[in-house]
Amino acid sequence: MCTRCSIVIKYISFIKITLEMNFYSWSEFYSGFAMAFREDGTGLDNLAFDDEEDSDQLKTNVPTDKTCGSSGAAQTAVNRPTYIVTDVPPWYLCIFLAFQHYLTAFGGIISIPLVLSEGLCLQHDSLTQSLLINTIFFVSGICTILQVTFGVRLPILQGGTFALMTPAMAVLSMPEWKCPAWTQNASLVNTSSPLFIEVWQTRMRMLQGSIMVASVLQILVGFSGLIGFLMRFIGPLTIAPTISLIGLSLYNSAGDKAGSHWGISAMTTVLIVLFSQYLRLIPIPVPAYNQTKKLHTSKFFIFQTMPILLGIAVSWLVCYLLTIFDVLPSDSTQYGHLARTDVKRSVVSKASWFTLPYPGQWGIPAVNLAAVVGILAGIICSMAESVGDYHACARLSGAPPPPKHAISRGIGIEGLGSLLAGAFGTGNGTTSFSENVAALGITKVGSRVVILLSGCIMVLMGMLGKIGAIFTTIPTPVVGGMFLIMFGVITAAGISNLQFTDMNSSRNIFVFGFSMFLALVIPNWIVKNPEFLKTGVEEVDQVLHVLLTTHMFVGGFLGFFLDSTIPGTKHERGLHAWDKPQVEDSSTSLASEVVYNLPFGISSCLQTQSWIRYVPFCPKKSHVSQDKSEDTTQSGGSELSTRV
Repeated sequence: MCTRCSIVIKYISFIKITLEMNFYSWSEFYSGFAMAFREDGTGLDNLAFDDEEDSDQLKTNVPTDKTCGSSGAAQTAVNRPTYIVTDVPPWYLCIFLAFQHYLTAFGGIISIPLVLSEGLCLQHDSLTQSLLINTIFFVSGICTILQVTFGVRLPILQGGTFALMTPAMAVLSMPEWKCPAWTQNASLVNTSSPLFIEVWQTRMRMLQGSIMVASVLQILVGFSGLIGFLMRFIGPLTIAPTISLIGLSLYNSAGDKAGSHWGISAMTTVLIVLFSQYLRLIPIPVPAYNQTKKLHTSKFFIFQTMPILLGIAVSWLVCYLLTIFDVLPSDSTQYGHLARTDVKRSVVSKASWFTLPYPGQWGIPAVNLAAVVGILAGIICSMAESVGDYHACARLSGAPPPPKHAISRGIGIEGLGSLLAGAFGTGNGTTSFSENVAALGITKVGSRVVILLSGCIMVLMGMLGKIGAIFTTIPTPVVGGMFLIMFGVITAAGISNLQFTDMNSSRNIFVFGFSMFLALVIPNWIVKNPEFLKTGVEEVDQVLHVLLTTHMFVGGFLGFFLDSTIPGTKHERGLHAWDKPQVEDSSTSLASEVVYNLPFGISSCLQTQSWIRYVPFCPKKSHVSQDKSEDTTQSGGSELSTRV
C-alpha cells in the first residue's frame, strides 16, 4: 500500500513538473514564433490561423490551471500583439495594413463633408463636395504623420470629428447663415455663378476662422500640460450624454438621405449589420506565401475589418444594375430618383486627376463669436475622448501607459491639426479615430510605422481629384443607410461610458436621464421660438442661440454641473474606474523613453538643458524605467532557469 502511495505521489510530482515545463516551453515557443514571424514576414498569417489544426493546437496548449495563475499568463500571451509599437513589419504587410486603416476610417471621414454640405448650401454641387473630401483626407494624413512622429507617438490615426460638426451645423442653421431657398432647388443652382460661389464660400470662411481661433485653446491646453488638470473634473456622466447627443442630433440628416429611397437604405443597413455582426468571425481563404509553407491559403476576416466599405460597395452595385436596366425612375421629381448612379456621373469627368489643397483656398477666413464658443464645446469633448483613446491604443500596441508629457503633446498636436484643418478649409477639425484603435486589437499589429504609412496614403488620396469625385457619386440612399448605422454607433459609444458608473444609483440615473431629456427639449424649443432669445446685444443673442441649440453642449453642461454638485462617492460617479486604466501597468517590458521620446535625437539634445524640466510637453531625463526593465528581465530569466 505504501509502495503504491509513493508511486502515485511521484507520478503527481512528475505531472506537475511536466506542466510547469510545458508552460514555460509554450511561452518560449510563442516568443520564438513571434520573432520568426517578424523575420519571415508571413503577411496575412497574423490576421487568423491558417487552418483548424493550428487553432486547435493553440487551444490545447494553453494551460488551464487557474490555481497557479497559468490561465492569466497564457491569455496575456494570446492577446499579445505580434508587432509592438516600435517594430517594423515587412514592407508588403505595412502597405496592406496601412490601406486597411485607411478603409476603416473611410466611412467616418467621408461622412463629415457629405453632412456639412447641406449647411454650406452645397447639396447640389457635387464637384465642390469632392474637393472637400480631398481636402479632409489630405489634412487628416498630414495630422496623422505629425501625431505619430512628434505627438503622442502611438499608432493612432487622425481624422475629422463629429464633435465639431454638431456646433457647426447649429451655427449654419441660424437665420443669418441659413441657406437661401433657391439653393435648395437643383434647377435654379448654377454652380459656376459668382453668386452661388459667394454664398457657400462665405459660410465656409466663417467656419474656417472660427475653428482656427477655437483650436488655439486646444493647443494651449495641450502644450501647457493643463489637460491633466481638466480631466480631473470630467467624468463618465459628463462624457456619456455629450457623445450620445452627437449621434442623436444628426437623426434629421440621416432620415432625409435614407428617405430618398427606403428600400436601398434598408438594404445598405442590413448588409452592414450582416457583415459587421453576423459574419464578422467567418474567415475568407486568401492566397499567402512564406518561406516555411510556401504558397498556401490563409484565412482573412474581411467582414470584420471593412464591413462599411463592403456594404456600400454591394448597395452601390445594386443601384448601378437598377439604373442600367431602367428600374429606377429617371424623372428627378419622382421618388427614388436619387438612387440612380447616373445622377452625378458628370462629376468624375469634370474633376481633375491631380489637385493640391492649400491654406486659404476658399478665401481669407473670417471669425464669428457664436461659432467660436460653440466649437470650443466640441473641442473640449474631443480632448476628453482622445485621452481615453491614447490609453486604449497603448494597451493594444504593447506600449507602456502614456506619460503626461506624451499626452500633452498629443492634445497639442490635435489642436495644431484643427488649426491646419481650419486653414485648409475642411469645415471641421481633427481628432483621434477610435475605430482604428479597435482595428489594432483585430490585426494584432501595433506598429506605428503602419499608421505613418497610412497617413502618407491619405495624403496621396487627397491629391487625386478623381478619388474624391468617385466618393460623391455614391447614391444618396446608400449614404443614408450608412448614416443610420454610424450615428447609432456613436450614440451607443457615448452611452457605453456609463459602464464605469454605478447605474443602480438613483443619483446617476437622474443625472443622465435629466441631462439627455433636456438636451433634446431645449434645442427643439429654441429652434421653434428663435425670437425668445432677444437680449438687445446681437453678439450675445448669437452665442446663446448656438449654445442652446447644440444638443451636446446642453447635455454635457447639465451632466457636468449635476455630477459635480450632487453628493456622490468616486466609486458611484465612476471616477475611480475612469482613472484606473490610466494608472494600469503594462505587460510589456518596453521603457517609456523608447516609445514616447521625441525622434531624431531631439530628446537627447533637450535633456541636456536645465530649463527643460519646466516644459510640460518635453520628456524628462530618467533612468528609472530602463533600470526597472533590466531588473525585470534579469529576475525573469533567473526564475525561468530555476524552475526548469
